[in-house]
Amino acid sequence: MTESPSTKPANGDVCQRVKNGLKPERNGLAKSLYRCHEKKSKHHGQPEEEEVNATSHHGVPYSRPFVESYEQTPMLPAIERCNIAGEKEEQRDFVPLYQDFENFYTRNIYIRIRDNWNRPLCGVPGAKMDLLERTSPDYNWTFVRSGRVLQDVINLGSYNYLGFAENKGPCADAAAEITKKYGVGVASTRQELGNLDRHEELEKLVARFLGVESAMSFGMGFATNSMNIPALSGKGCLLLSDELNHASLVLGARLSGSTIRVFKHNNMQSLEKLLREAIVHGQPRTHRPWKKILIVVEGIYSMEGSIVRLPEMIALKKRYKAYLYLDEAHSIGALGPRGRGVVDYFGLDPCDVDVMMGTFTKSFGAAGGYIAGKRELIEYLRSHSHSAVYASSMSPPVVEQVITSMKCIMGEDGTTIGCDRVHQLAKNAVYFRRKLQKMGFIIYGNEDSPVVPMMLYMPAKIAAFSREMLKRNIGVVGVGFPATPIIESRARFCISAAHTKDVLDRALSVISEVGDLVNLKYSRQKIQPSVARSFDDNVFEDIDD
Repeated sequence: MTESPSTKPANGDVCQRVKNGLKPERNGLAKSLYRCHEKKSKHHGQPEEEEVNATSHHGVPYSRPFVESYEQTPMLPAIERCNIAGEKEEQRDFVPLYQDFENFYTRNIYIRIRDNWNRPLCGVPGAKMDLLERTSPDYNWTFVRSGRVLQDVINLGSYNYLGFAENKGPCADAAAEITKKYGVGVASTRQELGNLDRHEELEKLVARFLGVESAMSFGMGFATNSMNIPALSGKGCLLLSDELNHASLVLGARLSGSTIRVFKHNNMQSLEKLLREAIVHGQPRTHRPWKKILIVVEGIYSMEGSIVRLPEMIALKKRYKAYLYLDEAHSIGALGPRGRGVVDYFGLDPCDVDVMMGTFTKSFGAAGGYIAGKRELIEYLRSHSHSAVYASSMSPPVVEQVITSMKCIMGEDGTTIGCDRVHQLAKNAVYFRRKLQKMGFIIYGNEDSPVVPMMLYMPAKIAAFSREMLKRNIGVVGVGFPATPIIESRARFCISAAHTKDVLDRALSVISEVGDLVNLKYSRQKIQPSVARSFDDNVFEDIDD
């Protein structure tokens, strides 16, 4: 098996084997940027929790502690080796007796547990929601709606981070009023007859919200990535992509025709190694310099709950004269003291990020996405982006939903509702995550992330956990292969500012009960006291009970 840039060791040494499902050097820092501290010896199975102090490390400023946790997989659920049936070497030229693993997985696992996905909602995806009950007469090949509605199901799966996805309140009222004036559809593209004054107001507001020169909106978040990356990069360009980037980023990179190299997740050593090699060797065969080098990362990674190491990423980008593309789909509105995303979270200058991308789907309770940055960049995309030239304009009520919610976050509506929701989300995320860790569950990601992955490991436990939770009137999202490795299945909780403490306590009680029933409390470690943080003073009082 040949070594690709993503599989080669980041430090030039012999590549270590993956142990118990945990990748070595997962959260490495660039040696030239950050001097690793000596670590005390740990007991067996000690959680691999990495802390970056608030002080500056060789010019890389961290204004706050940066703590992520990826506890080593215990031997109980680990699979060290998989002996899948396959063809013998002397029979490789015959018609194969065995289909590929994906087909096997679909027939024998996914079909049996797919009742845990695509559940039909019949209400607003708020802190609680209503679900239509389904039954299957043929083991999940088809579904029949029973007509019964499961009411007041606690919603732990929607991306409604700030609670703006609602059918009443200022956002809903403003969207209803704008619908009476403009209607629902525009029936044209922005370059023809679909450019409304509300679209232009939205883009000016987004630019002001992010602190950049200009911004451009699009009707679909997925297409914002997949259609704009090809406009920014092409043949002769190099894309350096995090191995856990979203499918929209991967598709955009492939459509661009650029050379793609993958670095280990959030690993600055791996990224710096690829940057050095790209500059030294240039393009394959010709060894000409690359036309441009574009680093593509996310603010919050939706399956890991981790936050990008943006200060070090910017330092590397400046050192090697590369460009940085930051996808803030899950972080915009959900991170930072002002809800401005991961740039606000670290207290950095927005101008240091060349291309800022985000979606209106999560924190703003709407649909669509944006690209923001320098004025020259936006003017170029207006005429070269397929999503701008050929796609229909955003629906007026959707635009108004974004404008109203964004002004609410900025405090321009004359209230503190938006600011209060941002702070409440931060409290809820810390509270929920710490409680789960104290119960004995293995939780991935950063302490401040509203995305909380709880490890289930075995694919069969997705169904067991999700079904038992729904029996107790709590809706959760299970994630498995191919979105994750087959033995790293997980439940992904999305915390919202709309969740009250009583709702969270009820959910935590049920999660603990089901965790005991399904045997999910894999963690063997005592949780160490968390580092003091400036915004922890108002976190719920019983968080350390």
